[in-house]
Amino acid sequence: MMFVANVVLVTNTVRTITALKSKTKTDITDGLRFGRFPITAVQPVVEGGRFPAKALPGEDLVVGATVFREGHDQLGVSAVLLDPRGRERQRVRLSPAQGEQWKGLDRWEGLITPGGTGAWSFVIEAWHDRYGTWHHNAEVKVAAGIDVELMLAEGAALLSGAADDAGRTGAEKRTLRAASLVLADPTKTAEQRLGAGFSPEVLAAVERLPIRELVTVSERFPLQVERDLAGRGSWYEFFPRSEGAVVDHSTGVWTSGNFHTAAKRLDAVADMGFDVIYLPPIHPIGFQHRKGRNNTLTPGPQDPGSPWAIGSKDGGHDAIHPELGTFEDFDAFVARANDLGLEVALDLALQAAPDHPWVTSNPEWFTTRVDGSIAYAENPPKKYQDIYPLNFDNDPTGLSKEILRIVQLWISHGVKIFRVDNPHTKPVWFWEWLIGKINKKNPEVVFLAEAFTRPPMMHALGRAGFQQSYTYFTWRNTKTELEQYFHEVSHESPAFFRPNFFVNTPDILTEYLQYGGPAAFRIRAALAATASPLWGVYAGYELYEHVARPGAEEYIDNEKYEYKARDWEGAAESGRTLAPYITRLNTIRKDHVALGDLQNLTLHSSTDDATIVYSKHKTLPDGTKDTLIVVVNVDPHSARESTVSLDLAALQLDSRDLNDDGRFRVDDLITGQSWEWGEHNYVRLDAHVEPAHILSIRRQP
Repeated sequence: MMFVANVVLVTNTVRTITALKSKTKTDITDGLRFGRFPITAVQPVVEGGRFPAKALPGEDLVVGATVFREGHDQLGVSAVLLDPRGRERQRVRLSPAQGEQWKGLDRWEGLITPGGTGAWSFVIEAWHDRYGTWHHNAEVKVAAGIDVELMLAEGAALLSGAADDAGRTGAEKRTLRAASLVLADPTKTAEQRLGAGFSPEVLAAVERLPIRELVTVSERFPLQVERDLAGRGSWYEFFPRSEGAVVDHSTGVWTSGNFHTAAKRLDAVADMGFDVIYLPPIHPIGFQHRKGRNNTLTPGPQDPGSPWAIGSKDGGHDAIHPELGTFEDFDAFVARANDLGLEVALDLALQAAPDHPWVTSNPEWFTTRVDGSIAYAENPPKKYQDIYPLNFDNDPTGLSKEILRIVQLWISHGVKIFRVDNPHTKPVWFWEWLIGKINKKNPEVVFLAEAFTRPPMMHALGRAGFQQSYTYFTWRNTKTELEQYFHEVSHESPAFFRPNFFVNTPDILTEYLQYGGPAAFRIRAALAATASPLWGVYAGYELYEHVARPGAEEYIDNEKYEYKARDWEGAAESGRTLAPYITRLNTIRKDHVALGDLQNLTLHSSTDDATIVYSKHKTLPDGTKDTLIVVVNVDPHSARESTVSLDLAALQLDSRDLNDDGRFRVDDLITGQSWEWGEHNYVRLDAHVEPAHILSIRRQP
């Protein structure tokens, strides 16, 4: 098999006739790369099938291929979805791809929908469409008076033969035989006879079971279908040591929160509709070179240090910080979260404080400088003197096995999700090995890559097995930036890259949030919650925390280096909280299945350069249609007016959904208002009142 980029040339496979067969013992087509009909550029395919494409149960996946043939006869193209046992579960007829960019390029597309987890696969089939070819030729020739009787006789023979297909229903057989008789009836006019062969009933019968010849089948391409939380869900991050932490104002001495006090905050997180509670590292924190407040090099005796500086005399990655509690306390925290419908995600930060046990037991796992010192972490101009990076080149086997042991330990304590810190600073082969090892035994375990780095590395980590990743969404703020990025993640990279749209992190407080006021927080939340099936919030976002350390893109009095006691109840009582808005967004996400898919985002146009418009649509197996139109003013400082123009085809409107004037009803899921909309619509969004419409098309039964 030869692969060029992502173009797959297909081997010779199934054929229903032997026109190309040699009369000798040797098939003249043996060893050729093209089948009877070329099938190329299949999607979703990752590096020619070396890695499986990502999928979720019930997710509509865009499947496509470039398929063509010699001459002018008609082609049919299908995608066939196979379950983990290789059984056919879905067969979808592909259609010519729509859009000017595909004109004349022989591109075919459709949707397949896997129904469960496991190693699924699909193939593309191409065939000579006998009915389509006859239909086209007969339509042209009969109208022109050319070969009329011949064309009608061919149609009669074609439908008569198709009526004998074993897979047809009794009604279809009767329909085809009746049409064949009319086509062969010389007492009727040519128009009547042709009408019988073109009837809606005949078209439906051959659409369901096409009349195929010269069938060519592609090779099988892999789909790894993972559980919902691998690609759908809302995340909430908090520091357990801050939840329930108290300070003695007379002495300034803090008492750390712990798993017991942090568990009390879980109800509020669950009430906001989140699915995952993510904890920064919970391990012992090093004392050597410990950082003080705001990343200073001079900590005070009460400074707790950064949780990412892992390891001390109390243990390393397989231990719990004594102030947080014991393993029994952690197990109780996980159980409480699970009772509330939350899963616990644990930070996997593969690095060590200078006093981590590994530094003494396995110094070869670090980089030693020429002066004998161990190199600390740097990301110029940032320096992390309290952290030693790991070096996988000196003892890759020993280090890898130790990390595998650690991950398995936390899995045994109920952790099924790992947020991996800086995975791009470790070899990609290691992640392929580790995730492969873990998922072979525990396929339910999910890994999120915190990889704010170059696209090739981020994409390679997705190919290596990471189920999801942080993204550049954090820094995409203008309409143009957002449109470009939304298109990229939903249409260019979903086969190997699942985007988790975190709106903030302990490390990242963008200028947009620093200076945009409360409107900026609403805007970013609305965009993140509707544009991706995955989104996340770091605690304090709902309180509009926005003050940065001077000259930096991170919070002042950063929680990474100190305790932070937040007055959740006071904020709620005074209305200084975004929690109700976040709750509404998560409720909308759960109520509308269209928001659970990634590839169904369609961009629409607006006349204002700060108003972005996109829709998401999904048709369920029972025919129910769920369609949302999202309109957001991304300028947090003003009101914007625009004419929104919709691609009506993307909304899949039925005639019964339309009023007498051709318009349809939309309900705003944020405000509760309703309007009649059409192809062109006036919109005014005041950032200080409500910067977003999330509109649901009201479907008629």
